[in-house]
Amino acid sequence: MAAMTTGNTGRAEANRRRILDVALTELLRDPDASMDQIARAAGVVRRTVYGHFAGREALIGTLVEDAVQSLAAAHAAGREGIEEPAEALARSVLAVWEVADRYRLLVALAQRTVTVQGIRERLTPVRENSVRLLRRGLEEGTFVSPLPAPALAYVHEQILFGLMEAVNDGLVSPREAGRSAAVTVLTAAGVPATLATALVTKATRAAGRAPEKTGQPEPL
Repeated sequence: MAAMTTGNTGRAEANRRRILDVALTELLRDPDASMDQIARAAGVVRRTVYGHFAGREALIGTLVEDAVQSLAAAHAAGREGIEEPAEALARSVLAVWEVADRYRLLVALAQRTVTVQGIRERLTPVRENSVRLLRRGLEEGTFVSPLPAPALAYVHEQILFGLMEAVNDGLVSPREAGRSAAVTVLTAAGVPATLATALVTKATRAAGRAPEKTGQPEPL
């Protein structure tokens, strides 16, 4: 009986994961995709989708939770083992952007249902880690800002949200956005533009990413 229950639980979780994966694909393709459309795309009946999620808003909320967990993991991985605050910030932003770029249309969609405040609350753990990094950089003089670390973390967060919208609106190419985001966040923390560009170029190469053009000359 226990084995049967475990098997049923495993199948239910596999179905839930498949629905989430398909829902993300469908919503990125069509932000107005209905629960019926998602069910058909997932190869299940509508009742199965509602068995896992009370409604479309609950489904989108779960996808946002997944996105935030991925962002937190990327933020931690990006700065892991890097002691210098500016380099750690550059690497963490580049790592976060790779995840954010995948979810940027979802974030725009979620703002209709989850609310911006709801998204901010979900990002609290990521923001707290950013505050610690920024506070250390401010204390060491690596960063210079009239803002305290918690306020500066909010500014950086809004820069990333703004760039997501700029990419969605076709104002910045997805290829350029990650590197541009990192340079912009560093300069907002008081790092000189030339140094910020050099740090991001170094971080990009270290991560094995192809350098992108930012409109500024590449450092020697």
